[in-house]
Amino acid sequence: LFYINRQKIKKNGMCPLMGRISINAEIAQFSAGIDVDPSLWDAKAYRLTGRSRHAGEANFQIKQLSEKINDYYKQILEEQGYITAELVKNAVSGIGRKKENLLELFREHNEEYAKQVGVTRSAETMRNYISVYNQTESFLRIHYNAEDIPLRQLELSFIEKFDSFMRIEQGFTAHTVSSYTIILRKMIRRAISQGTLHKNPFASYIPEQPPRKRRHMTQEELNKFMHASIASKRVCHTRDMFVFASFTGLSYADMCNLSQEHIHTEKDGSLWIKIKRQKTGSQCNIPLLDIPLQIIEKYKSERKEDRIFNMINLSCMNVNLKKIAKLCGIEKRITYHQSRHNFGALITLSQGVPMETVSQMMGHKCIKTTQIY
Repeated sequence: LFYINRQKIKKNGMCPLMGRISINAEIAQFSAGIDVDPSLWDAKAYRLTGRSRHAGEANFQIKQLSEKINDYYKQILEEQGYITAELVKNAVSGIGRKKENLLELFREHNEEYAKQVGVTRSAETMRNYISVYNQTESFLRIHYNAEDIPLRQLELSFIEKFDSFMRIEQGFTAHTVSSYTIILRKMIRRAISQGTLHKNPFASYIPEQPPRKRRHMTQEELNKFMHASIASKRVCHTRDMFVFASFTGLSYADMCNLSQEHIHTEKDGSLWIKIKRQKTGSQCNIPLLDIPLQIIEKYKSERKEDRIFNMINLSCMNVNLKKIAKLCGIEKRITYHQSRHNFGALITLSQGVPMETVSQMMGHKCIKTTQIY
């Protein structure tokens, strides 16, 4: 039932409309979020009298709210097997209510993820989630003429059409399509884990896999990088950071975090980097070879506080790497992350270092990740 709170008359003379749900002698009250004219309120009919615009709009909202409450009642009883007034009230208020639509669930995920950026999650991955959300929103608008779609209406054909939309209409590469559908399928797993879906509608979907390219440089290409004569100090700094990472396997984030406390001297006099990876939290123990030691010494006078290196922006480094590749006559695209693959493939595995040891040095949680190298 509905009633008005005459104790809280607003400046415009309106009173807030309240709702009361009664189930098995249990009562739960809530604000309906509607202001009504108390002089028009019919306490027996739970509606406003008269034909004014205000009365018509308020009565329509009350009718919609009543239908929503009945729908929640049936849904909760069906899913949980029992019902309480508090459960229905919470559903109406949006407390603890499961997201039933795809984009609605996606937004909830992104809002939670955004709070962890800079702590346990990266801004780059956040941008990927936002990009996939925008593509999904555009796809729904163009092909379904809809603002959102109920999760329970999702079928295999949906992701197949989405795949085609990205490949043909958006012109994305096979690699981008694969990475985007992985994120979309993650939303489905989230819906399953919260109980909205009981099976994966995309279970039989197999995306076309992009041809796997060699991710590391050749030894000849790395030698060219190491011995190239570079006039620009800034570009030279990028080259040195790339080479250092190629001989230690440190990612960009870990290079930024690398400080004096991570350098340890063993009893035999050897120097080691002992650091926890920012991405996985795994411990890495990496021997410092002659070349990375020379790079540390080269930039020792430029240190700020306790950091070993003053790292520049990653996108700037990749621009500089492109310049170095051109200088060395290397036509393929070189990115900073390739240095990590250089360490795994050229510096360790090809030199006979056991895969288990390489996996530990690179901070991989699973040796299957190391097998890629």
